[in-house]
Amino acid sequence: MAQPPEEKAGIVTGAASGIGLAIAERLARDGVRTALFDLDGDEAESAAAKIRGAGGRALAVRVDVADPDGVARGVDRVREHFGPVTILVNNAGKEGFRRFLDITPEQWDEMLAVNLTGTFHCCRLVLPDMIAAGWGRIVNISSSSTHGGQQYMAHYVASKTGMVGLTKSLALEFGPSGVTVNTIPPGFIDTPMTRRNDARGRLGPGGIEEAIARTPVRRAGRPEDIAAACAFLVSDEAGYVTGQVFGVNGGRNT
Repeated sequence: MAQPPEEKAGIVTGAASGIGLAIAERLARDGVRTALFDLDGDEAESAAAKIRGAGGRALAVRVDVADPDGVARGVDRVREHFGPVTILVNNAGKEGFRRFLDITPEQWDEMLAVNLTGTFHCCRLVLPDMIAAGWGRIVNISSSSTHGGQQYMAHYVASKTGMVGLTKSLALEFGPSGVTVNTIPPGFIDTPMTRRNDARGRLGPGGIEEAIARTPVRRAGRPEDIAAACAFLVSDEAGYVTGQVFGVNGGRNT
C-alpha cells in the first residue's frame, strides 16, 4: 500500500460556519492544507483568514456544490495552491421544513442537488487524485435523522440517507485503491442553525433543553465534537475504518 502523502491537501464544503468551520479549523491545526468551499465567499474568506492567523494554511473558494462546473473550477484552484486533493469532507447541506404534500418537485430536486448530488460532484472530481496517490480519505456529514426519519423533513432525510448509501458503495469500490469513505451523522449539535430552528419552534415545545434532557450524556453536542471524529477518520491511523456510519450523538442513537 502506498504511503500517505507527507503534506496533505483537503477540502471541506460548507466550511464558512458551524460544523464545517470547526472541521476546517481542526484539519488545518493538524497540518492539513485546507480549502474552505462555501456558497458565501466572503464568510469563507473571513474563516480562512482566521485559520491563517492561527498559523494554518487555508484557502477560501466560493463554490455552489450543486453546480458541477463550479465544483470543478474550485477543485482546480485547490490543486494550483495546495497540490492533489487527498482529503474531502462533504459537509455542505441544505435543510427544509415542509409538510410532505406541500413539497414541490422543484424543492425536492433542489434539496437532493445540494445534499446528495453535490456530494457526488465533489467525490467524482477528487477521487482521481486519491487513486493516483494510493491514499485518500472521504468523510460525508449526513444526519442522525436517517436512523428514524423526521416529520416535515422528508426531502432532507431522503437526501441524507442517500449519502449513507453512497458512502458504503464508494467504500467498497475504492478500498482497494487505498481510499476510505465514512459518514458521520451528527446528533443534536448546538450551532447557529439549531438556535434559529429553536427560535422558530421547530425543535418542539421543550426546545433545546428538552433535547438535552433526552440525550444520555446530558449536553448538546458541539461542532468541535464532530471535528474531532472527522480528524480521526481522515488520519493515517483510521486506514482500517471504512464504509462506517460513525455516530457522534451523545448516545441518542446506538
